[in-house]
Amino acid sequence: MAVSCSLRFVFFMLSLMATHVLVAFAGNFQRDVQITWGDGRGKILDNGNLLALSLDQFSGSGFQSKNEFLYGKVEAQIKLVPGNSAGTVTTFYLKSPGSTWDEIDFEFLGNLSGHPYTLHTNVYTQGRGDKEQQFHLWFDPTADFHTYSITWNPQRIIFTVDGIPIREFKNFESIGVPFPKDQPMRLYASLWEADEWATRGGLVKTDWSHAPFMASYRNYNENGCVWSNGRSSCPADKAWFSQELDFKGKNRVKWVQRRYMVYDYCTDRKRYPQGAPPECKMA
Repeated sequence: MAVSCSLRFVFFMLSLMATHVLVAFAGNFQRDVQITWGDGRGKILDNGNLLALSLDQFSGSGFQSKNEFLYGKVEAQIKLVPGNSAGTVTTFYLKSPGSTWDEIDFEFLGNLSGHPYTLHTNVYTQGRGDKEQQFHLWFDPTADFHTYSITWNPQRIIFTVDGIPIREFKNFESIGVPFPKDQPMRLYASLWEADEWATRGGLVKTDWSHAPFMASYRNYNENGCVWSNGRSSCPADKAWFSQELDFKGKNRVKWVQRRYMVYDYCTDRKRYPQGAPPECKMA
């Protein structure tokens, strides 16, 4: 049995590596996004193929997609801040405007050298989140670029890393669970300082002697129903619109969550002493 489990682990990791190598992209930062803040700390390089964000004690930086989407798939390869990144947060997320916004988050919470990043995921609907799951990854996200993807369709939201699904948030409106489906969202990304909460709940502060901190993005790609003048226009190729996890995909989610999940709101008894939220019981 031990040999069989070891072999399955080896084959699984090989599949991760193969997926990472074979991912193809068609986006371009010069065409698809605009740097929106940072006073020059964000830079588009290599003819639009690379975007670098930096953070120092005065400011971070960020960019957003030029298009808004009502459903879509967005992804990028990201290389995170290396070394002592405590107090820093690197993000890649979808968000609508306004005070009752919808949002789908990848947030990477930095840490001291030698300690793992925390990959924080969350889903907001009408300005309400509280659906956090957090992970430590099976690789060093600062040593190379890795692919992070959000698929958002009417039935579900799927978070993937290097093509491997790590989380699925389904539409359970039928049992009263809000789901983001009415508000168009843009893609946002940023590098900023949040040492009041980001690392061990704010116990570890940013060491500015390591600044400027830098995160890099490449191979950005968006494929969504573009929202314009109150209407959405979907591309002909929209396999993501009805995408769901097959048996293999569901098993991969379970595999990742068993080994690498470090927080799940569904199992937080202090937050939910009367029992987990209803969607947790439907998974």
